[in-house]
Amino acid sequence: MKFEHLVEINDLGNPAVEVITREQLWRGLVLRAEMPRLFVSYLDDASIMDRTEASMTRTLKYGELEITDRVSLVHLEHVHYDVAAQKDIPQSSLRMSIEEPQPDALFVRFAYDSGGAEAEDAEAKMYNEYRKSAYQEADVDTVRIIRELAEAGRLDALPS
Repeated sequence: MKFEHLVEINDLGNPAVEVITREQLWRGLVLRAEMPRLFVSYLDDASIMDRTEASMTRTLKYGELEITDRVSLVHLEHVHYDVAAQKDIPQSSLRMSIEEPQPDALFVRFAYDSGGAEAEDAEAKMYNEYRKSAYQEADVDTVRIIRELAEAGRLDALPS
Protein backbone atom coordinates (compact mmCIF):
# COMPACT_ATOMS: atom_id res chain seq x y z
CA MET A 1 0.00 0.00 0.00
CA LYS A 2 1.25 3.43 -0.90
CA PHE A 3 -0.34 6.41 0.81
CA GLU A 4 0.58 10.05 1.30
CA HIS A 5 -1.01 13.17 2.67
CA LEU A 6 -0.09 16.72 3.72
CA VAL A 7 -0.45 18.26 7.16
CA GLU A 8 -0.42 22.06 7.39
CA ILE A 9 1.95 23.43 10.03
CA ASN A 10 1.29 27.18 9.98
CA ASP A 11 -2.15 28.62 9.32
CA LEU A 12 -1.02 31.98 7.93
CA GLY A 13 -4.64 33.15 7.70
CA ASN A 14 -5.12 32.81 11.45
CA PRO A 15 -3.09 35.37 13.46
CA ALA A 16 -4.01 33.58 16.71
CA VAL A 17 -1.87 30.57 15.73
CA GLU A 18 1.84 31.01 16.41
CA VAL A 19 4.04 30.60 13.33
CA ILE A 20 6.80 28.06 13.83
CA THR A 21 9.95 28.14 11.74
CA ARG A 22 11.30 25.53 9.36
CA GLU A 23 14.18 24.99 11.82
CA GLN A 24 11.79 24.36 14.72
CA LEU A 25 9.76 21.97 12.58
CA TRP A 26 12.96 20.17 11.54
CA ARG A 27 14.08 19.83 15.17
CA GLY A 28 10.66 18.38 16.01
CA LEU A 29 10.85 15.80 13.22
CA VAL A 30 14.35 14.80 14.34
CA LEU A 31 13.16 14.61 17.96
CA ARG A 32 10.41 12.22 16.83
CA ALA A 33 13.15 9.92 15.51
CA GLU A 34 15.41 10.35 18.55
CA MET A 35 12.74 10.13 21.25
CA PRO A 36 9.75 8.35 19.70
CA ARG A 37 8.13 7.65 23.06
CA LEU A 38 7.21 11.37 23.25
CA PHE A 39 5.09 10.81 20.13
CA VAL A 40 3.91 7.18 20.36
CA SER A 41 2.16 6.44 23.66
CA TYR A 42 1.97 2.68 23.12
CA LEU A 43 5.72 2.30 22.45
CA ASP A 44 7.31 0.49 25.40
CA ASP A 45 10.98 1.18 24.69
CA ALA A 46 13.23 2.70 22.07
CA SER A 47 16.99 2.72 21.79
CA ILE A 48 19.43 4.10 19.26
CA MET A 49 21.99 1.42 18.45
CA ASP A 50 24.10 3.33 15.92
CA ARG A 51 24.22 6.99 14.96
CA THR A 52 25.92 9.28 12.47
CA GLU A 53 25.15 12.87 11.55
CA ALA A 54 22.88 11.69 8.73
CA SER A 55 21.31 8.48 10.08
CA MET A 56 20.51 6.26 13.02
CA THR A 57 19.56 2.64 13.58
CA ARG A 58 16.97 2.09 16.27
CA THR A 59 15.25 -0.74 18.08
CA LEU A 60 11.62 -0.19 19.02
CA LYS A 61 9.71 -2.43 21.43
CA TYR A 62 5.94 -2.79 21.47
CA GLY A 63 5.28 -5.43 24.11
CA GLU A 64 6.90 -8.62 22.81
CA LEU A 65 7.29 -7.18 19.30
CA GLU A 66 10.74 -5.75 18.53
CA ILE A 67 11.40 -3.79 15.33
CA THR A 68 14.70 -2.48 14.04
CA ASP A 69 14.61 0.44 11.63
CA ARG A 70 17.01 2.86 9.98
CA VAL A 71 16.31 6.57 9.96
CA SER A 72 18.00 8.79 7.36
CA LEU A 73 18.09 12.57 7.79
CA VAL A 74 18.50 15.19 5.08
CA HIS A 75 18.93 18.45 7.02
CA LEU A 76 15.86 20.71 6.89
CA GLU A 77 14.36 18.56 4.09
CA HIS A 78 13.15 15.14 5.17
CA VAL A 79 13.34 12.27 7.63
CA HIS A 80 13.09 8.79 6.09
CA TYR A 81 12.24 5.70 8.14
CA ASP A 82 13.06 2.34 6.56
CA VAL A 83 12.00 -0.96 8.12
CA ALA A 84 13.61 -4.00 6.53
CA ALA A 85 11.57 -7.21 6.43
CA GLN A 86 11.91 -8.92 9.85
CA LYS A 87 10.23 -12.10 11.09
CA ASP A 88 6.51 -11.52 10.35
CA ILE A 89 6.97 -7.84 9.46
CA PRO A 90 7.16 -6.89 5.77
CA GLN A 91 9.46 -4.15 4.45
CA SER A 92 7.99 -0.66 4.77
CA SER A 93 8.99 2.98 4.76
CA LEU A 94 7.82 6.41 5.79
CA ARG A 95 9.18 9.72 4.55
CA MET A 96 8.31 12.99 6.30
CA SER A 97 9.20 15.82 3.93
CA ILE A 98 9.03 19.52 4.73
CA GLU A 99 7.36 21.57 2.01
CA GLU A 100 7.30 25.36 1.93
CA PRO A 101 5.46 26.70 -1.16
CA GLN A 102 5.85 30.27 0.16
CA PRO A 103 7.72 31.74 3.14
CA ASP A 104 6.40 30.36 6.46
CA ALA A 105 3.69 28.31 4.68
CA LEU A 106 5.01 25.03 6.03
CA PHE A 107 3.58 21.57 5.41
CA VAL A 108 4.80 18.06 6.13
CA ARG A 109 4.15 15.44 3.47
CA PHE A 110 3.85 12.00 5.04
CA ALA A 111 4.49 9.27 2.42
CA TYR A 112 3.99 5.62 3.40
CA ASP A 113 4.98 2.56 1.40
CA SER A 114 4.23 -0.88 2.80
CA GLY A 115 6.23 -2.43 -0.03
CA GLY A 116 3.55 -4.86 -1.15
CA ALA A 117 1.36 -4.84 -4.22
CA GLU A 118 -2.01 -3.17 -3.85
CA ALA A 119 -4.55 -5.79 -2.80
CA GLU A 120 -7.84 -5.83 -4.63
CA ASP A 121 -10.20 -7.78 -2.39
CA ALA A 122 -12.77 -5.99 -0.23
CA GLU A 123 -11.25 -7.11 3.06
CA ALA A 124 -7.80 -5.80 2.13
CA LYS A 125 -9.29 -2.51 0.91
CA MET A 126 -11.16 -2.08 4.20
CA TYR A 127 -8.00 -2.86 6.20
CA ASN A 128 -5.95 -0.40 4.13
CA GLU A 129 -8.56 2.33 4.62
CA TYR A 130 -8.36 1.73 8.37
CA ARG A 131 -4.54 1.93 8.24
CA LYS A 132 -4.67 5.18 6.24
CA SER A 133 -7.01 6.70 8.80
CA ALA A 134 -4.77 5.59 11.68
CA TYR A 135 -1.68 6.98 9.92
CA GLN A 136 -3.38 10.34 9.34
CA GLU A 137 -4.50 10.55 12.95
CA ALA A 138 -0.98 9.73 14.20
CA ASP A 139 0.58 12.27 11.83
CA VAL A 140 -1.78 15.05 12.91
CA ASP A 141 -0.91 14.13 16.50
CA THR A 142 2.82 14.32 15.66
CA VAL A 143 2.34 17.85 14.32
CA ARG A 144 0.29 18.81 17.39
CA ILE A 145 3.11 17.65 19.69
CA ILE A 146 5.74 19.46 17.59
CA ARG A 147 3.66 22.66 17.78
CA GLU A 148 3.34 22.30 21.56
CA LEU A 149 7.09 21.78 21.94
CA ALA A 150 7.84 24.77 19.68
CA GLU A 151 5.41 27.04 21.52
CA ALA A 152 7.05 26.02 24.83
CA GLY A 153 10.47 26.99 23.43
CA ARG A 154 11.78 23.40 23.46
CA LEU A 155 12.61 23.43 19.73
CA ASP A 156 14.51 26.71 19.68
CA ALA A 157 18.17 26.74 18.66
CA LEU A 158 20.60 25.83 21.40
CA PRO A 159 22.58 28.81 22.72
CA SER A 160 26.09 29.08 21.30
